[in-house]
Amino acid sequence: MRTIDVDFDVYKALTMRRPTEHVTENDVLREMLRLPPKGESTVATNGGSSAPGDWVSKGVRFPVGTEFRAHYKGQTYLARVENGALVLNSMPFDTPSAAAMSITKGPVNGWTFWECRLPGQASWQMIKALRKK
Repeated sequence: MRTIDVDFDVYKALTMRRPTEHVTENDVLREMLRLPPKGESTVATNGGSSAPGDWVSKGVRFPVGTEFRAHYKGQTYLARVENGALVLNSMPFDTPSAAAMSITKGPVNGWTFWECRLPGQASWQMIKALRKK
């Protein structure tokens, strides 16, 4: 592995972007540079390999452990991919919209409601951005 010299402020900024100690500075830089995680393709469309427990919706694969977050009427809601479903408050949902409607009690596009953080990544992204155009 190669090394690079960075000043203290850069190192501090990289360290602050690590959500857990399992996420390395290299992982943070790869995400900032919009490179895929090393050694794996985290989100796959139709035809991508999936592991047991992954959740696939509209051709987008969300690996087990993917975290979902939404803000609605001043509250933050958190969900997680477990056992092939999006789980919110211990309830499994098949679609992002169904999970979102359980919060709003009305029709809502779940693809624009939720953002996610994939396992091993530091930042959140709107799930709509993961769908094929």
